[in-house]
Amino acid sequence: MADFPLFLPRLTVVGAGPGDPELLTLKGAKVLAAADVVLYDALANDALLAHVRPGVPLIFVGKRSGFKAYTQDGINDLIVQQAYRHGHVVRLKGGDPFVFGRGREEMLYAEAHGLATDYVPGISSAVAAAGSVGIPATHRGLSEGFRVLTATTADEQLSAALLEAAQTPTVTTMILMGMSRLAEIAALFARYGGASVPAAIIQHGTLPNARVVAGTVADIAGRAASAGLGAPAVIVLGEVVRLMKQPAAVVSETVTELLPELLRYAKVA
Repeated sequence: MADFPLFLPRLTVVGAGPGDPELLTLKGAKVLAAADVVLYDALANDALLAHVRPGVPLIFVGKRSGFKAYTQDGINDLIVQQAYRHGHVVRLKGGDPFVFGRGREEMLYAEAHGLATDYVPGISSAVAAAGSVGIPATHRGLSEGFRVLTATTADEQLSAALLEAAQTPTVTTMILMGMSRLAEIAALFARYGGASVPAAIIQHGTLPNARVVAGTVADIAGRAASAGLGAPAVIVLGEVVRLMKQPAAVVSETVTELLPELLRYAKVA
């Protein structure tokens, strides 16, 4: 009689969140602790691997400094191989795997090859990176809604959805993977009358090394270049950018200016 594995080959796609390891969900941590092998991306914080049991294989499948560890086809095959070899494969992906993360693609491939699958949502960097500096996706009176876009299509063309976004300035636009096409995106928005629309770029959002540049559509590309900002970063275009938290120095000046008034009210109280 042939020997059969005593485990169920399966895949769980887990969202690692926007960067800060404390923003991993409780369920995500629980699933990592139950993993038999973990395949993780560059955008998943390495600190999250502390949730994994000692001795469990950890396989980096992301892209760093232009080096791509695996093609997408290679990752798909690796998931299936590791599942039949070890059992429970956890695929740890930055942000939310279903927001431009190809999470469902990997699940469909796994299902076609006999694996059970599951999905654990993550906090999307699109909303969290902006929110971490005080920029909400929506705000009453400033934004009627928000859209999350990728800058390019599969064939590296500028996304047609950007054209629609450029013509609806009352909706906040959040763009992922767009830094290499920032000048083109800004030019498109400016062409449809959006040159004065507030704009911000948040690099490494939610992390201690986060950097932010704000301006308008007209000057955001130049400001980003001068500051040396690059990927990974979230581009935010819309009136909600005006609500961004002020730098500590500006806040300090504001408090100093308001101090006489604060003291006056304190005496009254």
